[in-house]
Amino acid sequence: MLTDADCRNATCPPEKKRHRLTDSGGLYLEVSPSGSKRWFWKFYPDGKESRLALGVYPAVTLKAARQARDTARKLRDEGANPVQQRRAEKLAGSANKAVTFEAVAREFYESKADGWSPTHAARWLRLVDKDATPRMGALPLSDITAPMVLDVLRKVEARGVVETARKLSECIGQVFRYGIATGRCERNPVPDLRGALKPRTVKHMAALLEPAQVGALLRACDVYMGQPVTRAALVLSALLFQRPGNMRAMEWAEIDFDGAMWAIPSAKMKRTVQAKRSGRPHMVPLSRQALAILAELRLLTGGGRYVFPSLRMGNAPMSENTIRAALRNMGYSNNDMTPHGFRATARTLMAERLNMSPDVLEAQLAHGKSGPLGMAYDRAEFMAQRRQMMQAWADYLDTLREGAQVLQFRRA
Repeated sequence: MLTDADCRNATCPPEKKRHRLTDSGGLYLEVSPSGSKRWFWKFYPDGKESRLALGVYPAVTLKAARQARDTARKLRDEGANPVQQRRAEKLAGSANKAVTFEAVAREFYESKADGWSPTHAARWLRLVDKDATPRMGALPLSDITAPMVLDVLRKVEARGVVETARKLSECIGQVFRYGIATGRCERNPVPDLRGALKPRTVKHMAALLEPAQVGALLRACDVYMGQPVTRAALVLSALLFQRPGNMRAMEWAEIDFDGAMWAIPSAKMKRTVQAKRSGRPHMVPLSRQALAILAELRLLTGGGRYVFPSLRMGNAPMSENTIRAALRNMGYSNNDMTPHGFRATARTLMAERLNMSPDVLEAQLAHGKSGPLGMAYDRAEFMAQRRQMMQAWADYLDTLREGAQVLQFRRA
């Protein structure tokens, strides 16, 4: 058996890679050529040699090493494997290091941020850091209850931003679901808050939905006294009814005059990051009227990149407020008509007045298919029908501009 002096004076001969000094019951001290000394316990589970590290000498004394050996031997006698148990404890310890709401939220964010758009990632982190983390960030996830979460959300509601509170609840719910999946908590308290928050008020973008009103708007566009490029953007917004961001960022390289088609790259569409990378371009058939306007525009802006360039910076598209300002100048307030309203106008009138197929309309609006398998299996693009629809829509707008097919009833 070893003594304290044996351990203290032990060295490794130069010709050896390591030197072992045996104590008793499988305990030994291993000395390396560098002078480091480590305790090990050797045992034989299932008839095969195994060893358990017990620490470094002199931090772990001879007496402490023997106590550790006896504890490990007792575990073995009870049927457990000390080496495997230590590995399990290490894994559990590493998993439980980050158990607070803030730590789990950060871990969830880092695991998802690469698949989110930069805008969404920044918004998510800003919401959580501003309102959730200061109030419950230091609490273990498993200790947070539904009333605690409700208190956080009601403080947000008190600022008059009900929609922000709803979005924050979604973010908090994501953190808890991730916590459940990684073993940091057992349940998500957010679903328990259903009915406790203020109801969401859905405010739709203002749009003109009566044919006579649309005809008046088109006539106002024709006599618009602003920039000709802005006037063209107004009319094309009505003809093509794509998202305002896509309209103002239209590039000449995306226009196929011979094929009468505008191909919006997938990266510009309102899609997930993965869909932006791997998705197909969104195709917008161009009617005769749209092609004519684009042909005139090409004489003005065709030498640059953008169809609607910024008046101040030719290498950038027009401002996102240009169309909105033009509508204001024509007398349409934000409660009457918005740039995004052209989409609602087209969707409503084509369904109600032209009896267009909802599936064809949704495809042209670039709305995702409903249901979990919609986008995966229903990839119909209805291109022939969409070409016919876009020309029918342009012709219908001409009749509204001219005042035809709009019946005015006498007052009683």
